[in-house]
Amino acid sequence: MATGHMLDVEERFDEVERRFESQFEIIEKTPIGEGTYGKVYKARSRHTSEVVAIKQMKLDSQDEGVPSTAIREIALLKELSHVNVVRLLDVFCKPGKLELVFEFLENDLKKYMKSLKGRLTQSTVKNLCYQLCRGTDFCHANRIIHRDLKPQNLLIDSRLRLKIADFGLARAFTVPIPKYTHEVVTVWYRPPEILLGASVYSIPIDIWSMGCIFGEMATGAPLFAGDSEIDTIFKVFQKLGTPSEEMWPGVNELPDFKPNFPQWPTRGWANIRKIGQQVGPEGINILENTICYDPKRRFSARRTLQHTYFRDVDKSGLE
Repeated sequence: MATGHMLDVEERFDEVERRFESQFEIIEKTPIGEGTYGKVYKARSRHTSEVVAIKQMKLDSQDEGVPSTAIREIALLKELSHVNVVRLLDVFCKPGKLELVFEFLENDLKKYMKSLKGRLTQSTVKNLCYQLCRGTDFCHANRIIHRDLKPQNLLIDSRLRLKIADFGLARAFTVPIPKYTHEVVTVWYRPPEILLGASVYSIPIDIWSMGCIFGEMATGAPLFAGDSEIDTIFKVFQKLGTPSEEMWPGVNELPDFKPNFPQWPTRGWANIRKIGQQVGPEGINILENTICYDPKRRFSARRTLQHTYFRDVDKSGLE
């Protein structure tokens, strides 16, 4: 009886899978992206002719299918609609397999910056940062933390509209990362509380990453490009100064904080000439309040949005 029931369920899964796959035609056989959790293919909807991106997630076959956190967050994502968050159009799920269909955007911030050799105009930096804050604020208001904000996860269309992608997926899939990806999982945008082993964290982790991306757009290069977790945290220390209990209450309690870490003095942002030229004192104030050690002191995305730095952003083309 049980075996027959299992076969019945598998047949139903196969039928649903066939129906799902018949709706989309893969346009390019080579993946357009190969990330931490799977491969992304460019496809077209047979019904609407819309070009879409299909992300085929790699699930460990030993796992009990898809984690419930993934199901919850994906269900929530499908309901979310915001101009600065990539649209999730469809989902197919069966044991060992998860496919997500997203709207397709040709470019991402990493590629865009590379095409301009890192030289973005002042107004472009401000405009893209404003959109990033807006998308992040919308997600935080809906109780979703991204956990992996970085230029590769920020998609850009031909009108320079920015959309946050891969939302909510970072928590849903288990660490350690499956040995599946050619892309090195970067720690450059990871906040110090996570680099130092904190197991409890919240929305401020995205704010740190947001600040790092803003600084990178301004300077043309990643702020903390370490080749390992310890190298990255030392690059942070060299910039912000080695943290003390006065700067960051509770830092001594973090699992990977060592009292014998090298002691670097605080350098501040204003002495980096290019940042001052690109974003001025108001932009530097945003950096100081997003890239700061104590998570409780970091601005929220909403507070950042209301900053005077953004008062002259042209919002007409952003809706």
